[in-house]
Amino acid sequence: MIKNSFLFTAISLLFSVSSIAQKDAPFTEAMKKEMCNKVKEAAQHAWKGYKDYAWGADDLKPLTKNAKTWYKTSMLMTPVDAFDTFTLLGLTTEAKEAKELILTKLDFNIDNDVQVFEITIRLLAGLLTAYEMDGDKKFLTLAKDLGDRLMPAFNSKTGMPYRYVHLQTGKTRDGINNPAEIGTLMMEFGKLSKITGDKKYYDAAKKGMMYVYEHRSSLDLVGEQIDVETGKWVNNRSHIGAYIDSYYEYLYKSWLLFGDTDFKTAYDVHNAAIKKNYISKTDKGWFMHQVDMNTGKEIGTTYGALEAFYAGLCAFSGDVETGRQIQEANYYMWTRFNIEPEEFDFKADTITSAYYILRPENLESAFYMYRLTGQAKYLWQGKTMVQSILDHCRNDVGFASLKNVVTYEKTNSMESFFFGETLKYAYLIFAPASTLDFKKVVLTTEAHPFKIEKKK
Repeated sequence: MIKNSFLFTAISLLFSVSSIAQKDAPFTEAMKKEMCNKVKEAAQHAWKGYKDYAWGADDLKPLTKNAKTWYKTSMLMTPVDAFDTFTLLGLTTEAKEAKELILTKLDFNIDNDVQVFEITIRLLAGLLTAYEMDGDKKFLTLAKDLGDRLMPAFNSKTGMPYRYVHLQTGKTRDGINNPAEIGTLMMEFGKLSKITGDKKYYDAAKKGMMYVYEHRSSLDLVGEQIDVETGKWVNNRSHIGAYIDSYYEYLYKSWLLFGDTDFKTAYDVHNAAIKKNYISKTDKGWFMHQVDMNTGKEIGTTYGALEAFYAGLCAFSGDVETGRQIQEANYYMWTRFNIEPEEFDFKADTITSAYYILRPENLESAFYMYRLTGQAKYLWQGKTMVQSILDHCRNDVGFASLKNVVTYEKTNSMESFFFGETLKYAYLIFAPASTLDFKKVVLTTEAHPFKIEKKK
């Protein structure tokens, strides 16, 4: 545990003064262009490392310069996650390389059970976006094959999915699931239905998601864990972080994407409860604490990288002021330690989990806040965050996660979401608004842009 010290205080004051000076300063078009070029170069550097040392694997291990494969056979996590980012960044050579690898090597007929949530948000989403962007039907063929292999996960008594499914046999396991892994399938399976014309994917995902909503507490909150067979909550801890976060996100985004008002109704109910029960207002901004889902009693005061997404979601869904206040807390968390920790206790101002795994959520919220307010301070925030990553996470073959945000000790991991999300948001915040039009696309939790369905 990292305790307060003179050094930390001095660093905090330095960043505070810098932030005050920057928040109203202009951020010129030349500066935006410079940051875009920096991000492009970072993406090319990371991709070269993957090509040189991990080609055909899921991820690069940047310290040992070798490959990481999630299961017995690689499912090409990095190229699938990276393809649409390269396309948006105008990196045509890299996009072509990723596409060729995907279409010649990716095969889901593997003897493994896989985590439904992670495979859906990274691979199913990435393939569907690749199809919408590129038009090659081979992407869709792969997406449909994967979707069909994942479908047995929904064969529970309640319709909520199991956490794991075997891609060859359809055998499922782990019936204790969580709202995030249950609900964060809706956009991907729904999009697969819309593209193929087969309702089964949409209907299955919606049934599972709405079961969670219909079994919320009397306070309109959900807990961390629920039994997919009995429908009973087995963990009453409620918050905006891991195991719950993207469930809330997908209710709103699924409404935007499909026009299904059931999702908007559920989001509005939950969102009112979130603001009533989770928010701790401090002089550093608004943090989000943990409560008991049934009583509303505060049971924890930790906050971290995953929670940071909610500022952007608030602003995106129309509540810019709440988004602003939460982003103040987000940016404090980042600058307090010069790069955000996975988790800290905001009441004690003390780190509780010191690692940083190249997460995107703080950048994501800065992106939304800038696009929705036009205020230069969010560009300055983005610049600070991007530069921190470039300064402290880069090595000679890629980018490495940090074991400790105070010492900057690196760890041997560069997950695919660094390409799919972090680099994408790092670019989009500085790129022209026309690069990604909110009226035409909605970003999934892995930042894959889906075309909005035309309302009939």
